This record gives sequence, structure tokens and C-alpha cells, in this order.
Amino acid sequence: MSRIDIPAVESASGVTAIIRALAEDGIPATNPVVETILSRSAAKYYDPSVTLSDDQISELVRITTTAPTSFHLQNWRFIAVRTPEAKARLKPIAWNQPPITDAAVTFIICGQLADSSVIPERLAPLVEAGVMPAKMVPEWENPARGLYFEHPQQQRDEAVRTGAIAATAMMYVARSWGLGSTPMIGFDAEALVREFALAENEVPVMLVSIGAERPGNWSQKPRRPLAEVLDLV
Repeated sequence: MSRIDIPAVESASGVTAIIRALAEDGIPATNPVVETILSRSAAKYYDPSVTLSDDQISELVRITTTAPTSFHLQNWRFIAVRTPEAKARLKPIAWNQPPITDAAVTFIICGQLADSSVIPERLAPLVEAGVMPAKMVPEWENPARGLYFEHPQQQRDEAVRTGAIAATAMMYVARSWGLGSTPMIGFDAEALVREFALAENEVPVMLVSIGAERPGNWSQKPRRPLAEVLDLV
């Protein structure tokens, strides 16, 4: 198997035209971030001979964890399924979907139930760095306690929101590296929790496969018209 080098992003068909149209409207859209967003699509076909090193996987997750979370909870965990043995365990749970075995790695994106008691610990590095005054910590912790304490649905909602934000960030990082990604919600959640020993406070939000694409994947699919999804008030 070969290791993959991380190249610059390559724009998909149609991206240049979109950026040109935005520029004509006076919107400064020509930059790598926008190109990454506009060129990402869900991959179906992967090159199984190409792998990612553990260092590359770690860097992918490190960048992903700069995504925002409510009250800086950082209530997430990522299980990187990258060995043949681990992929074999996951595949039947994930409805035998090909990306599980063909992609370099599939992440189990775990959102953790929101717990306000961890906020002082999570904010401590900000206080130590002089970013946040210590007296401000209770101003974050107390509202969070009111929002989540004894509200299990709110706790779970936050776990899912956090996991979804993380998965989105991860897919865009992968695209910026020239890699494909596939988000998947087709799996047996209870079996996944048992097989991969998720904690009681963890929710399996989704799976995200990432790897080198092979020919046959579609470019980004057309979206609904803005008039159907945007209200200006």
C-alpha cells in the first residue's frame, strides 16, 4: 500500500464559474476556503491501496477540533477505524457499505452529552493564557448549567450538534488536502456502541470515511434554489 501526499485542493467542475459570478456581484469569493466548500462532494469510490499515516490522521483530527462548540465544551471524541481488523468489525454494523473497507480511514464521530461541570476545566487554558479573566468562568458555567442540568434532551441535542459540526469541519479539511469524504448515518447504533465500547455519555452521531478517490465519483450535486431556503427579514 502507498501513503498519500497531501496536495493543494483542486477545484471541481463549475467552481470557477460560481466564483466568477460572485465576483461580478462584488463579493470577494476567490479564495481557497470557498473553493474547498464549493468543490466538496460525497465520495462513493475510493482507492483502497492508498493509506493515511497515523500522523496524518492525528493532524486531521487536530485541525477538526478547532471547530466551535457551545461554551467551549469540546464534547466530542473520534474513533479512527483504519486497520483491516477494525474495518472488518465495523463493516457489518455499517450495512456493509464499501467506503468502510475501501477508504483509508472511517471515523466514528462521537458527541458527548453536554455537562456544564467540565466548563472550568475546559476554560482553564484560556485563563492561563490570559485570553479570559478568571472571573468570567462562572459567567459561562452558570448559564450552561441552567441550559443542560436535568435536561437530558438538551444534553443530547448538544452532543449531536457538536458531532455534526465536527464532521463538517473534518470533511472540508479532507477536501483541502485533496481527499474524498463520505458522511454516513446508515449503521446499527446499538451494535456500534457495544462493539467499540462507547461510554454512557457518548452518542454515535455519524460515520465519516476519508481517503483517496478513484474515478467515477460525482461532482457536487446542484442545490435547491436560494428562494426556497433563504428568508431575508
